[in-house]
Amino acid sequence: MSKIRVSELSRRIDAELAALASREQLRRLGAIDGVNLCSNDYLGLASDPRLREALASALADGVPVGSTGSRLLSGNAAIWEELESQIAQFMGSQAALYFNSGYSANVGLLSALIRPGDVVFSDAGNHASIIDGLRLSGARKVIFPHLDMDLLERELRKNFSGAAQKFIVSESIFSMDGDRAPLADLVALAERYAAELIIDEAHAIGVAGPQGRALVAASGLADQILITVHPCGKALAGVGCFVCCSEKLKQYLVNRARTFIFSTALPPYVAVQMRAAIRIVAAADRERNDLAALAAFLRKKLREAGFDIGRGDTQIVPIFLGDNERAVRFAALLDEAGFGARPIRPPSVPAGTSRLRISLNAKLSTDLLVRFTDALISIREQEQVPVHAVRP
Repeated sequence: MSKIRVSELSRRIDAELAALASREQLRRLGAIDGVNLCSNDYLGLASDPRLREALASALADGVPVGSTGSRLLSGNAAIWEELESQIAQFMGSQAALYFNSGYSANVGLLSALIRPGDVVFSDAGNHASIIDGLRLSGARKVIFPHLDMDLLERELRKNFSGAAQKFIVSESIFSMDGDRAPLADLVALAERYAAELIIDEAHAIGVAGPQGRALVAASGLADQILITVHPCGKALAGVGCFVCCSEKLKQYLVNRARTFIFSTALPPYVAVQMRAAIRIVAAADRERNDLAALAAFLRKKLREAGFDIGRGDTQIVPIFLGDNERAVRFAALLDEAGFGARPIRPPSVPAGTSRLRISLNAKLSTDLLVRFTDALISIREQEQVPVHAVRP
């Protein structure tokens, strides 16, 4: 009987893998060759000697390489509380809580805070970690079209009566389109319809706002937002994620967020690295300015060349190509030309919107981006792809 079940499972897996391959959706692991244009290391800190020195010094002084348990058991080293205090002071929040990843932070806080009787309004462009956290919450979900504030208001008005607690959840810079949420509009709608607002700043922390404190800080509306989520594996060149909130909410998450309670804490040396990263990022205005200038330059070149790059203005530049096979082919030919870019396909993005997602970093140059644009134009001509109109 066991062999039969294994055989049935094997056939099912084979069929699903074959179906993915037939749709050009089968993904494989591989290192980036050539110029890396799909890295989230936006400020170029992943190889920064200052971070290495801080980490090496801490290890030489005897900082443990293992945490030995969850934060609620044996893993709560003093340096974690020092880091959380430093983060709260830096971000101007009452408190901060450090999770093992952005994914675990969103899943943990959303499933803990939002209950089955609640209603949650989520942007259609939100990250998978938000989607999964909301699924686990059991709440009623209203998915509104990406950045459609008019439809969001209609849905909020429709669900305004009753005792259900309402939440709005959005990214600040969206990971697939590189565009920004209208934070002032979201805050106004949340206030008007008695909803709580949660913002994921994964692609804004370190990159935007005063001292790189992201878009909520830049908006001046932090006091009107319930929670902000700040993954550290991108511009901060680390691992983990800090959640900024009130002291009361921090204590609630410590007691209710299952991904925090039941995860072994990260090693204490990670906290050393992140304390150094925050100091470096706070003083990285030049790198932020360079990154913004590079993003504006590339967007201008691509628009002039007739590529569809959407409506964003950030360091994430999508190049819409339509079908899966075309996106895969463009990526392969770019690799041959010395540029590392990955095709983004369903289910990560809606069907028919497969794309290359270019993630810029501050260490690139305009000359390199000119060569990249020229390579794209050459590939388009080689593949006989029509010039797309730029989206309005």
